[in-house]
Amino acid sequence: MDLSIYASFGSLASLYGRFHYYGDRLRMQLGAGLVFISVMVVGTLLAVFDAQITVRIMMVALIATVVTAIAIGFRWHPGGATFAVFAAGAVATMPATWSNVAQVLIVASSTVLWSLALTATLGLLRTRSIVKVFRPLEKANFRGEWSVPVKVGIGALLAGLIGHTFDNDHWYWATVAASVVLAGTATTHRITRGLQRFTGTTLGVLVAALLLWLELPIVALLVVVVVLQGVAELLIGRNYGVAMLAVTPLALLMISLANPIAPSVLVVDRVFETFIGSLVGTLIALISARMRTERLEST
Repeated sequence: MDLSIYASFGSLASLYGRFHYYGDRLRMQLGAGLVFISVMVVGTLLAVFDAQITVRIMMVALIATVVTAIAIGFRWHPGGATFAVFAAGAVATMPATWSNVAQVLIVASSTVLWSLALTATLGLLRTRSIVKVFRPLEKANFRGEWSVPVKVGIGALLAGLIGHTFDNDHWYWATVAASVVLAGTATTHRITRGLQRFTGTTLGVLVAALLLWLELPIVALLVVVVVLQGVAELLIGRNYGVAMLAVTPLALLMISLANPIAPSVLVVDRVFETFIGSLVGTLIALISARMRTERLEST
């Protein structure tokens, strides 16, 4: 079960490109999968070398910046660096040895390949054409845009540092919340995301607390994780706040499977760190909007 977290993050590659044709979807999933594997390797190495927490936070903030730029540049869907930040931060806070680096590569790569195989098989069953399935319709042109990625990186860094002052183990939830809030382009959208993130998380931890309190067998927990991931994918594009009712218990169960911790600690830390990250992200969004308004007025 300690390897389940690598499989869980690797499987998130299957969420990419749901509105794209098969060739573009496969390319997007492959790119996302390589990102998830890479950030988990980085996070594991930070744990292996027992890097200072501030160094880990800085690396996760850098990952948030770079992955946000990649997602925007290649127009990935879903956008942003939420999953990559979560993967890097969660793995970086878990005890690790050199064998874990090999386990990340083997387990996560296998899960990504399995996701690609499922997508390709579905495409072949529907189109009955190898060419249609594997030939992208769009060129993979990178469009560099760094204003949003830099804001995401700054927000992730500040949220992580503030979160670390209260909690050494789950500061990465603050970085995740900040990166979610700042991933949008419009200030209103960012503030709405922040409110939805915190409200949905607060209610979602109640669902997580119930599931953890039941102490379900391992097989049952795995089934719940699969169902929650499916529900989260169905809801995320409709209402972000409602989707958090599935995303929050999913995240907590993933962490609990790999590194069992008292449910009360997980639940409290999750709400508190999410509040910090949402607040930091909202403040940066407001300050950024104010500076942009002043700059336009001066010109």
